[in-house]
Amino acid sequence: MAKRTDIKKILIIGSGPIVIGQAAEFDYAGTQACLALKEEGYEVVLVNSNPATIMTDTTIADKVYMEPLTLEYIAKILRYERPDAILPGIGGQTGLNLAMQLEKKGVLKECRVELLGTSSESIERAEDRELFKELCQSIGEPTIPSEITYDLEQAKEAAARIGYPVVLRPAFTLGGTGGGFAYNEKELVEIGINAFKLSPVHQVLIEKSVKGYKEIEFEVMRDGNDHAITICGMENMDPVGVHTGDSIVVAPILSLNDHDLKMLNDSALKIIRELKIEGGCNVQFALNPDSSEYYLIEVNPRVSRSSALASKASGYPIARVTAKIAVGMALEEIPVAGGTAAIEPRLDYIVAKFPRFPFDKFTNAANVLGTQMKATGEVMGIGSTLDECMLKSVRSLEIGAYHFHLPKFDPMTTEQLVDYIREFRDDNVFAITELLRRGMTVAELHEKTQITELFLESLERIVKMERLLAEKPGDEKVLTAAKALGFSDRFIAKLWKCTELDIYNKRHELKLTPAFRMVDTLHTGKYIAYLYSSYQGENQSRLTGKKKIVVLGAGPIRIGQGVEFDYSTVHAVQTIKRSGYEAIIINNNPETVSTDYTTADKLYFEPLTVEDVMNIIEFEQPEGVIASLGGQTAINLAQPLFDRGVKLIGTDCAAIDRAEDRNAFEHLLNDLDIPRAKGQAVTKIEDGIKAASEIGYPVLVRPSFVLGGRAMQIVANEAQLRHYLKTAVEIDEDKPVLVDKYIQGKEVEVDAICDGRDVFVPGIMELVERTGVHSCDSISVYPTFSISDKVKGIILQYAKKLGLGIGIVGLFNIQFIVDPQDNVYIIEVNPRSSRTVPFLSKATGYSLADIATEVIMGKTLKEQGIFHLYPEEKTRWYVKVPVFSFNKIRGLDAYLSPEMKSTGEAIGYDNKLNRALYKALQASGMKLQNYGSVLATIADCDKEEALPLIRRFYNLGFNIEATAGTAKFLKENGIRTHVVKKISDDSDEIKEEIRQGYIAYIINTSDVGSQGQQSDGYEIRKCATENNVNIFTSLDTVRVLLDVLEETTLCISTIDA
Repeated sequence: MAKRTDIKKILIIGSGPIVIGQAAEFDYAGTQACLALKEEGYEVVLVNSNPATIMTDTTIADKVYMEPLTLEYIAKILRYERPDAILPGIGGQTGLNLAMQLEKKGVLKECRVELLGTSSESIERAEDRELFKELCQSIGEPTIPSEITYDLEQAKEAAARIGYPVVLRPAFTLGGTGGGFAYNEKELVEIGINAFKLSPVHQVLIEKSVKGYKEIEFEVMRDGNDHAITICGMENMDPVGVHTGDSIVVAPILSLNDHDLKMLNDSALKIIRELKIEGGCNVQFALNPDSSEYYLIEVNPRVSRSSALASKASGYPIARVTAKIAVGMALEEIPVAGGTAAIEPRLDYIVAKFPRFPFDKFTNAANVLGTQMKATGEVMGIGSTLDECMLKSVRSLEIGAYHFHLPKFDPMTTEQLVDYIREFRDDNVFAITELLRRGMTVAELHEKTQITELFLESLERIVKMERLLAEKPGDEKVLTAAKALGFSDRFIAKLWKCTELDIYNKRHELKLTPAFRMVDTLHTGKYIAYLYSSYQGENQSRLTGKKKIVVLGAGPIRIGQGVEFDYSTVHAVQTIKRSGYEAIIINNNPETVSTDYTTADKLYFEPLTVEDVMNIIEFEQPEGVIASLGGQTAINLAQPLFDRGVKLIGTDCAAIDRAEDRNAFEHLLNDLDIPRAKGQAVTKIEDGIKAASEIGYPVLVRPSFVLGGRAMQIVANEAQLRHYLKTAVEIDEDKPVLVDKYIQGKEVEVDAICDGRDVFVPGIMELVERTGVHSCDSISVYPTFSISDKVKGIILQYAKKLGLGIGIVGLFNIQFIVDPQDNVYIIEVNPRSSRTVPFLSKATGYSLADIATEVIMGKTLKEQGIFHLYPEEKTRWYVKVPVFSFNKIRGLDAYLSPEMKSTGEAIGYDNKLNRALYKALQASGMKLQNYGSVLATIADCDKEEALPLIRRFYNLGFNIEATAGTAKFLKENGIRTHVVKKISDDSDEIKEEIRQGYIAYIINTSDVGSQGQQSDGYEIRKCATENNVNIFTSLDTVRVLLDVLEETTLCISTIDA
């Protein structure tokens, strides 16, 4: 096949906002695909509504539309742009589903647009459960006994025929959404109601459970000439039953014999050929651990999370090659790492991917794992052995663990631990290691968990080395062996009862330092600057004579630290390269653009700990290290690196301390004459009670030095405060808790850049929700819509004073409260890049991360042509709306609070504010209905404010439903209201109405501090999120929704009205 010359313009559909199940891996894939097609001379048009991505930079595609990813908007873009083709498999399930809808609705035919790469028939055969089953049967490939069902009755009958337990798998959903295991009919009905609702084609597969089988995956690639190769085989540590995104995954496959490995590999290649998939494809198998019996679980005919992992694990750019195959190129015509894409990668090292879960933030949510994905992100460790790469992965997770040890398991009895691991949980591997410490055997644990012995033996080797270290403190041979196994200095220090620095010094005495090995799987002889550390093998990292700068990445994606920080990291690297320096990245997240080895001059795929970073810095000897762009991960490394003599460039440690240390910050604000809410830092419970009574309730309480508002709460009285201080946080001399006066007002946010002499504020963002909701869970608008020029002036002066007063060099972020009297208070200053940097960069047209990196490297704002504190505001409105993944994590409360809960964000922009809001709400995935029922359960303190809002719904033609107290109030004020019984009165009326889809919107507010887990409100919110019904816990959001609905709804009236 030859490269297509009959097409000139190609549309790529992105994956939209980050949700659990669809994260940064699609930014990486989309960026690769856009650049690959531009490289071949095609004009690339991109549609994606996620402002936090590199992909949506105007340098990546020729034209970027950040419009909602709905059929209506994509059709408009197609009709306007008239591209020759669409590349559908790059934007995850979202992009694939949209491409299929465009074809079914006839839009592609109308616009004469073809689908590139895999045909719609092939996509249909892979994605539709029934067609896939027929295909497998026709080529003799075994599939799990299953039946396709279209309603609950059919599902019940199918389950009875197949026999429980069964798995429910809704068709065309993402990350296993809506699926699950059912052990009886009651559970089947519970899961089934939601599963049918979430499948866009109302189709659910009822499948025999093969829980306990090994889960094996292959990433395969095929071109138009029917040349197919295997990129990477991967093995899940957890058996079938846990979503692969939630499982520890190891590559290459280690536990299979040659016969089974060849059998599954041949099957994967047979499938990709039969489906005629052109590009990358992921094939998942269930293998009986006691025989060679296997079943095909599923095929993803697109770039996926697994393909991002396989790309980083093998160094083979799957998305890039897929894009080139789509335009007719053959594997042997596509250059990759000194060879061609036709060469099968061969790994001479081992990688382990560990999922990163949000349960540290959501302690009330159930941490039991199943077929529905719950991880927000992932890390990858590369090592010479399985033990080494697994220990590196644990260090990378940033969950407070530097080893397979979590203090929470220490007080548990052996019986409790055995009971704990009966179900799949997010931290089972730590509990299993603890059981090995207590003498349980590999065979016993294999029987209890069905985890392959090979992985348990690795954990056993680690436990044996712990014992040896404890028995022989100071022994040099044991130290050498422990480092070769992958142990950290910090954990060895713990066992030897000394400091981490002592171990570091001892290693240097012994010249015990790691080698840096190259990720080279094509073995073409070309040097590839993609490196990992190991205490085994020769060093392969080449030093150049160039001056170099190291940028610390942001680690795994979690709530509070998302892809926005990767955006800043990548921009910094690009700026460093343009300035003539060698740019080096250290990061450990396989999903991101920053860990594509072509992004920087050199990539070290390593844990972001002091020890691992120091090893690289000592080897590379850079001019400086940038720690202010990788979120809290990088900032937390600044002080310990500085203490070891590392030259940090940009904001220094003293400045970070002035912004983050409570007392230092208070002194600075007094010196600068900038007001903030009254507050105190306390280290004892009684001091906290005393402080709150002096300040006056309600108060906002939180631990200091946290990201994403972890464990932040508004409390209304002493009883609630006591409960919080006893249960929600650790409080002692080293861990002060902040108690602040809660001021209700407008929240305003700025990102700014300071060069030591001048400050630049590119834009001021106003938040829709009042204080009390985390800024990233609030709707954010640029330019501001209700702030006076006088207040803007005060904000700008405070920003200038703070940048210079703290000593910022580079980016910083400030949050303000504006009270009803227009007094401006400071909430906090973050002396680093923030989550709003990509959004504000795209809204204002100023590339903040690039400007800040130039500043960090010594180029002043004036030298960059920036002479004003605040540029002229844009006339167009830009809106950022948070996106949540509540329906993925059962038990997670949707009540918005100071604790951040959103996983992603969407953008909307227009010349009219309400239209921009409408587009942003649509882009966030909200179902905007202009008819139906509104259910209101309003706290007494909010009733007066809620009344005009509910009247507006009523005037739009909505039915109003409410619980007794709210209904009485509404009726007294002339609003016809249907009374529904409370859940606490033993009634299922509300839940049933939500489940049946009768309710369009729910408004649920609580008195300050009373949104407890046992309340009716909690049950309503839980039911709403499980059934994808819009729920609002802030009246400010409701007001915005009404503005939008009134703008977009055609109302009726009599002729004489």
